[in-house]
This record gives sequence, structure tokens and C-alpha cells, in this order.
Amino acid sequence: MIDIAITSDFICPWCFIGERRLARALAYLPDGTEVALQWKPFELNPGMPAEGVERRTYRTQKFGSWERSRQLDAQVMAAASDDGIAFDYDAMTRTPNTFAAHRLMQLAQREGVATALAQALFAAYFEQGRDLGDAATLADLAAQAGLDRAAALAYLAGDDGSDAVRAAEREGMARGIRGVPLFDIGGEVVSGAQPLEVFVLALQRAFDRASQPATA
Repeated sequence: MIDIAITSDFICPWCFIGERRLARALAYLPDGTEVALQWKPFELNPGMPAEGVERRTYRTQKFGSWERSRQLDAQVMAAASDDGIAFDYDAMTRTPNTFAAHRLMQLAQREGVATALAQALFAAYFEQGRDLGDAATLADLAAQAGLDRAAALAYLAGDDGSDAVRAAEREGMARGIRGVPLFDIGGEVVSGAQPLEVFVLALQRAFDRASQPATA
């Protein structure tokens, strides 16, 4: 068994790219290899208003100008040219608060569909420009991932998962995590959206470690 923990935020393009590369790298493992994926929360903008902020306004303030923001977006698209991601920055009008999305991931992990939900969240934001701070949107994506939509909506209307998210974020800070994505692959840390071969080699080393016989 290879345990993989992924610390990420769903509005981080490098997290999306890194997830895609990890997914491709997993295909290089021998058939039948068991892998357990765990998703851990990180908020790029923990002080973001619950309703989010208009993206152009937010990015202009953050990077000094809209042109600089667009340059950074172009760099991301160029870096991901081989990753099969159809970034649509023109469709992205809001920078959302992602706390509710991370809460929903707590439910998805309990139900065994966390990776499916994470992939749906990334694609919805970066390829469709959907608002990940909107409860109805999150419920739709939950249903897409295999959860019951009504149950997801009821979950989001409460406070379930909030303490778990905050505790996991505190744990990450205590471990020194200040940026994402971060992948813990069988005890080996891979930081950032590294090239495919970096993930392949890290997984191979994790497989080799997991295959070693236990010693007394």
C-alpha cells in the first residue's frame, strides 16, 4: 500500500497541474498496486470574504496590475500545455472563498469519493469558471463525484467539517507548509507541480519501500 497525502487549494492552478501529473504517474505503477489518497486543506486566501471577490479587482490588487495577472495566467497555461487542461481564464469572474469546498471534501473522504470531487472542483473552476464559493454549485459538483446532491446541500448549510478543516490547516502550518501543492508520497515530500518524471520516480521509490519485507 502506498499512502499519498495531497495538500492543495482548489483555486491554485499549480495544484490542478500537479494532480494531473500525479494521476498520470500512477499509471506507471505495477498493476494491482494499492494506493490510498488523502486530501488535506490549504487556503491560499484564508481572509477572503465568504462571497468571494471579483477576480479582476482581486488580482489587480494582489499583483499590482491586471496585465501582470494576465501574464501569470499565460505562464500557467504554457506550463500546462501537455497536461490536458483547458484553462479558461476569461470564464473566471470571481475569486472564491474555498473553505466550504474544503469542508465538502471532508464528507467526500468519508464516502470514498474525495479524488473524484477534487477533480470536479479543479475542472469546474479552471475550465468552466464556476464559483466554488456557491453552495448550489458545490452540491452539483458533489453529485457529479457520486455524492447525493440534497445531502451535500444540507451538509453545506450546517457547520460539519469546519473543525476538521481548521485542525488540518493548523497541522499543516505546524509542519511548515506555506505553499501548495505539496505531495507526501509514501513519506517522501514532493513540493510543487513537478515534471511527470519526478512523480514517477517518487512513486517507484515508495513502491520499493512498501514492497520490502517487514523486519522484527
